[in-house]
Amino acid sequence: MAKINPGEFVRQVQAEARKVVWPTRQETTTTAIFVAIMMVILSVFFLGVDSLFGWVVQKLLSLA
Repeated sequence: MAKINPGEFVRQVQAEARKVVWPTRQETTTTAIFVAIMMVILSVFFLGVDSLFGWVVQKLLSLA
């Protein structure tokens, strides 16, 4: 691996940082709302699956 001096490294970091495109406030808000909605939907789904499996295991254990 080639060594570069600290000055060149800093210039490369600055050049890469200039390429970053930050999302707008609207994009950030929309994404945050979407993530929150998906989190609620998936939480309810996994609660249902967990409850179903718990019920099945309880029924199987009651047979033994």
